[in-house]
Amino acid sequence: MTANEIPDPQAIPVTLAVNGAVRQKSNTSDMIFTVAEIVSHLSQFMTLLPGDVVATGTPEGVGAARKPPQFLKRGDVVELDGGILGSQRQRIV
Repeated sequence: MTANEIPDPQAIPVTLAVNGAVRQKSNTSDMIFTVAEIVSHLSQFMTLLPGDVVATGTPEGVGAARKPPQFLKRGDVVELDGGILGSQRQRIV
């Protein structure tokens, strides 16, 4: 997907479910720094190329912060829906 195919990178819903139960639900509008700010900052000291992935963190709801903590285990199915960006599904082995 190219930048011109994303109307607003700060308006993308993101949902993560484990075994069908939603654990994280957020939107890129909740990011501390905008996508443009992150790309601008990184571009000051490295060359970003098409296909590069920039990992920025995670919204609230991570397993270690839950009470009690909930960690992934063998057989769990993790599904990520990134709206216009598509979705992913992984089974933990």
